[in-house]
Amino acid sequence: MRILVVEDDAPLASVLLRCLREESYAVDHAVDGQEAEWMAFENPYDLIILDLMLPRKDGMDVLQNLRAGDVTAPILILTARDKIDSRVEGLDKGADDFLSKPFELEELTARVRALLRRKANYTPPILSAGALVIDPSRKEVKLAGQVVEFTAKEYSLLEYFARNLGSVLTRTQLSEHVWDVNFEPTSNVVDVYVGYLRTKISKALGFNPIRTIRGHGYMLDMDGDFTELGDRTRQASSSAQSNSHVS
Repeated sequence: MRILVVEDDAPLASVLLRCLREESYAVDHAVDGQEAEWMAFENPYDLIILDLMLPRKDGMDVLQNLRAGDVTAPILILTARDKIDSRVEGLDKGADDFLSKPFELEELTARVRALLRRKANYTPPILSAGALVIDPSRKEVKLAGQVVEFTAKEYSLLEYFARNLGSVLTRTQLSEHVWDVNFEPTSNVVDVYVGYLRTKISKALGFNPIRTIRGHGYMLDMDGDFTELGDRTRQASSSAQSNSHVS
């Protein structure tokens, strides 16, 4: 999932970027309101974290302009303004949530997860599809009941697939939501990481649920995995029992 952080305070911005990247998010940074507007209109962010006190253009104006320009990503406002009228104004102009400074990073990441669940269609705190279970709060993936380790980027890619289960995702969509602004569009890095996912998932489940849709992209399709997995489990069990009787 890709996030835009709009914060002109360099030390705070550094902490936020490090925290969110450690949570496996792709993160871009804007240092003023004008840059924030340009980046938000140019890129399909899954979430925007917006400070209100910004140079060049006030955060409240940025918020209003983004909503007027049909930017639908959830927007979390960071503010030192603790007055109720500021919160009311922000909500009326399209903010989804507020977080007053100073704040704990643990609360920030919890609010980020909540807003991402709320984005477009509601998704539950635990993403589950057959033998695949993802806990975004712990960045934990279970396949057929077993915890499987993924790198940060592999995890981000798998989570995005899971949030769009059964939908065909183009390479452009995957790169825009899993990689940050430094992504090189001419590279084959998306295909490489899809390959990494297929290898690990196939090893754990015995089948590959990431389908290639030729000319379009990829799709995570978990339909029938319980049956397939159950059949293999029963066959293995029957074989083991037969061998024990022979001996």
